[in-house]
Amino acid sequence: MPPRSLRLRPLDAFWLLGFVAVVVFVILHVRDGFEYKSNWSAIPQFMFRHDPETGWWVPNYLVQGLLTTLKLSFWALIPATALGVVIALFRTSRSLFLRLVGRTFVELVRNVPPLVLIFLFYFFFLGLVLPLIGFETLVRQLPREVLAVTEVLFAEQSRLVQFVSGVVTLAFFEAAYIAEILRGGMESIERSQKEASYSLGLSWIDELRFIILPQAFRRQLPALTNEYINTVKYSSIASVVSIQELTFMGRQAVAASRQLFEVWITVALLYLILTLSLSLVARRFERSWRGSN
Repeated sequence: MPPRSLRLRPLDAFWLLGFVAVVVFVILHVRDGFEYKSNWSAIPQFMFRHDPETGWWVPNYLVQGLLTTLKLSFWALIPATALGVVIALFRTSRSLFLRLVGRTFVELVRNVPPLVLIFLFYFFFLGLVLPLIGFETLVRQLPREVLAVTEVLFAEQSRLVQFVSGVVTLAFFEAAYIAEILRGGMESIERSQKEASYSLGLSWIDELRFIILPQAFRRQLPALTNEYINTVKYSSIASVVSIQELTFMGRQAVAASRQLFEVWITVALLYLILTLSLSLVARRFERSWRGSN
């Protein structure tokens, strides 16, 4: 199918002018109605700051928060995908007990507000699980070289426990949605393919590896990539438990500068740039994967 030509039609121009008019109205209303003095020159100092000790420009509040958001989302997606696959297998299992376990997990996560979930998971994991396995003691005993690597890949030593707790919390939250997406893909596979794998003598594991899961991922790839991108936005919930991602650092910048609109508009633009970039990468990946298959 040939690509559609991009032409500006009269109706498109009307909506574009209407959007511009609304933006101008909001800006004027904020300036005149609230007597708010904008100061966009204060924003660059919250992106980068000059370190007098090294003489280099280093990330400040907003860039630090953006990097933490990226790391938090990336590391949360790995266990979320693994747990999502397990829960999807439970949901499609022949065992009634496993189906009940999978459904209970999905229904609890999907029907409880995310803010409540993150408090439950975070404080349970931070207060019970990590002390039980001695995670803080293990972190303090790490060599300097290993700590330097963990600070780059994860977080600083003083915030590593909180970061790991946030990753686990976000992973549990996302796993339920990933599981339902994969369940739909697994159940869409024709029964004849499963019967053919059985007739070929494939084991249950080989059937999953070579037939079920590859097709389920491919069929549900748009929904999965959309959920992966949503993880970046859902990571903002972690700000309520003092994980220093972008939303939390935006609040710090507002408290330091009192520039409410400038900071939050900048935070929104950073989220928008990040998610749009990930959307473009995901679209190219979808096309390349579909072409190779």
